[in-house]
Amino acid sequence: MESNPKVRVNHLTKKFGDLLVLDDISFDIPEGELLCVVGPTGCGKTTFLNSLTKLYDITSGEILVNNEPVNLKKQNLAYIFQENSTMPWLNVEQNVSFGLDIKKVPEKEKKERVEEFLDIVGLTPFRKYYPSQLSSSMLQRVAIARAFATKPELLLMDEPYGQLDIELRFKLEDELVKLWQKTKTTVFFITHNIEEAVYLGQKIMILTNKPTKVKKVLDNPLPRPRDITSPDFIDLRNQVTDLIKWW
Repeated sequence: MESNPKVRVNHLTKKFGDLLVLDDISFDIPEGELLCVVGPTGCGKTTFLNSLTKLYDITSGEILVNNEPVNLKKQNLAYIFQENSTMPWLNVEQNVSFGLDIKKVPEKEKKERVEEFLDIVGLTPFRKYYPSQLSSSMLQRVAIARAFATKPELLLMDEPYGQLDIELRFKLEDELVKLWQKTKTTVFFITHNIEEAVYLGQKIMILTNKPTKVKKVLDNPLPRPRDITSPDFIDLRNQVTDLIKWW
C-alpha cells in the first residue's frame, strides 16, 4: 500500500439491510492519479461514491482522504454526475463560478479561474448562454469546468459521458485528460465502458459482481495520446473484458 496516499479505503463494507453490496474493500489512490473503475452493471460502483461523499453511511471500515476521515467541510471534493447538473437559471459563466462563490474565493481570483477554465473547455464564446441553449456535450463541459475551477483535491466522476455519442465522448475524454495533466488533480472515474477506462486511466480497477470486491487493479502503461486501434490498447482492453466476464 502507498505510504501517504490521497485516498485510502480500509475494509469498506456497506449493507442495505441484509443486502451486502460492498464486501471488505481495500485500496489506495496516490496523489494525482487518474483511476478508472469498471465492473458488472449494478455491482455497487455508485454506492462506493455515495459512501465516499457521505450520502450513505458505511456499515464498517473507513475511507480516508489525506489520512483523515472524509469531511466535506474541510476537504475539497468535487462530483460530476452522468445527468446534467447545471443550474438552468444561471448562464455558463455563472455556473462555472458557482462553486467559487460558495467557497468565497476573492473576486479577482474567481474571475481568473473562470476565464482559465472556460478557455480550456472551449466555452468562452458561450459564456452568456443558458443551459437550455446548449447541447449535451456543452452542458458536460460546463460541469467539468465548474468542478476543476474549484481546484478539488479529489474529483469524483460517475459515468459522466454515458449518455453521449462516441464522437462527443472522445472529445470530452480528451478535454478531461488535458485538464488532469494541467491541474494534477486526483480523479476517481467510474465507467461501464471498458474502452473508456483503458483510454483514460493510469490504473484500472476491476470490481466483481455483488457482493462487490476488488478483483484486480491493472497498471496502464500506454503512452498518451492513446490510439484505440493499437495492438497494445486492444490487448489491455481484452484483459479487462475477460476479468469482468469471469467474475
